[in-house]
Amino acid sequence: MKTKFLLLFSLCIVILMSSCSKNDDILPEFILSEYETDLIDYFKDIALGFEFGITNNITRKWNSGMKVFIGGEPRFELLAEFEKIRAEINELTTDGFNVTVVNDSLQSNYYIFFGSGTKYAEMFPEESNLVNSNWGLFYLLWNSQNQFYSGHMYVDIIRANSMEQKHLLREEFTQSLGLARDSQLYMESIFQSNWTTTIKYAPIDRDLIRLLYHPKMSVGLNEFEVDNALREILSTK
Repeated sequence: MKTKFLLLFSLCIVILMSSCSKNDDILPEFILSEYETDLIDYFKDIALGFEFGITNNITRKWNSGMKVFIGGEPRFELLAEFEKIRAEINELTTDGFNVTVVNDSLQSNYYIFFGSGTKYAEMFPEESNLVNSNWGLFYLLWNSQNQFYSGHMYVDIIRANSMEQKHLLREEFTQSLGLARDSQLYMESIFQSNWTTTIKYAPIDRDLIRLLYHPKMSVGLNEFEVDNALREILSTK
C-alpha cells in the first residue's frame, strides 16, 4: 500500500508540473485600457438602435457609399462646413465606405435639405409630427441585411442661428452613418442629448466612427456580439 501511494503521489506531481508548464505557454488575454472600456460602452449606447420608432437594437451601417444631394437654401458657409465634415468622415473610415456629393438628385441616395421644418415636412410627410420640436432631423431606410441604402435630413435655417445650423448639420449627418442615438455621458460629444452647439468631433466621437466603419465591424450585431467584435478590433489595432 505504501509503495502504491508513493507512486500515485509522484504521478500527481508530474501531472501538476506538466500542467504548470502548459499554462506558461498561454498568452495573457488582451487587457483593455479604461478608455477602451468606456469606448465600448459608449459605442453600445450610440450605435445600437434609434431614438425614434421601434427597431431592434443592433448595428446598422452603409454598405455602399453615401451620394449626397444638397437642396433647399444652403448658404456658402453651410456648404463649406459640410465639406469639412465629409472630409473628416472619409478620413476615419477604413472599410471602403466614403461620402461624395452629387449634383443630380437622381444619382443620390441621401438628401440634405436646408430650409424650414414646414417645407421639409411637405416633402417628407413621415417627419411631419417631429419638425415642430426638432430643428434638425434625419431619416434612414435599410434592407433585410441591415444595410442603409437611402436617407434624408434637414437643418432648420429659420429658427436656428448660424452656429446652431452648423452643429445640427454635423450631428444629424453623423447620426445618419448609423450612430443614431444620443447620450448624456460626454458633454463635448456631438451625440450629447442635452442641447449644445459644438461644431467639432470629440476624440471619442472620432473613435466611434472608426469602429463602426472598420472592416471587422459587421451589421446586425446585438449588444453581446458587438462587445466581442469591438474587443477583437481594439486588440489588433
